[in-house]
Amino acid sequence: MAAVIETHELTKIYGRQKAVDRLTFEVRQGEIFGFLGPNGAGKTTTILMLLGLSEPTSGSSHVLGFDPVREPLKVKERVGFMPESIGFYDDMTARQNLQYVARLNSLPDSVSKKRIDDALEKVKLANEANKPVGAYSRGMRQRLGIAEVLIKNPKLIILDEPTMGLDPEGINSTLDLIKLLSVEEGISVLLCSHLLHQTQKVCDRVGILNRGSLVAKGTIEELSREGIQALLASATGRGTPADRRGLISLEDIYMRYFKEE
Repeated sequence: MAAVIETHELTKIYGRQKAVDRLTFEVRQGEIFGFLGPNGAGKTTTILMLLGLSEPTSGSSHVLGFDPVREPLKVKERVGFMPESIGFYDDMTARQNLQYVARLNSLPDSVSKKRIDDALEKVKLANEANKPVGAYSRGMRQRLGIAEVLIKNPKLIILDEPTMGLDPEGINSTLDLIKLLSVEEGISVLLCSHLLHQTQKVCDRVGILNRGSLVAKGTIEELSREGIQALLASATGRGTPADRRGLISLEDIYMRYFKEE
């Protein structure tokens, strides 16, 4: 399966601090890849480099076959990005906000109208499209953020903490939408989060980032096998209880890396 994101030894250093340290991973076409780690692990710095918004100190990356350093505009044209904090004009309707974004992306009105209609339908906001966004709930704003991403017809979307601050209904709705986009639309997703029980529901594979380094990568099942248990026990000097099937949870794996020493 082709890769939509490939990094090799990607490194970013600020002064004496390595924010990202020799990061090598790939995201395959059509999959949801969970990029896991606490605040300060290097997730946002990695995203900025993938989008061509920050140059690496060393190493390389390719996004949809393009080098973000040399071809940042081609990357931005094809990749949808939803940051953790989404900004909209509260006095404008959802449709007006999306129309404004479409024009910023040089989409003619004749093209953007159908894309906006389709995006609002997919995120289940078609009936709320003419309401001011200031009247939207947090969950509705998150879904509108995904609609904004979709009007570019992206092959890849990058979502930074898309369920942060949502209630259980909003979380389930957002995760269901992300899964739908992957399965039915064939869109690849890089899902950045630290909320494991949510990520585990939708991700095909995950990578765990600790202090800028990728310390584990694979499917949930692969990371849960007894082999990873032995690796973690060796790294920490402490054992990890396994269940009767010889598996450990993603949360157990994750917490082994982020417990206070």
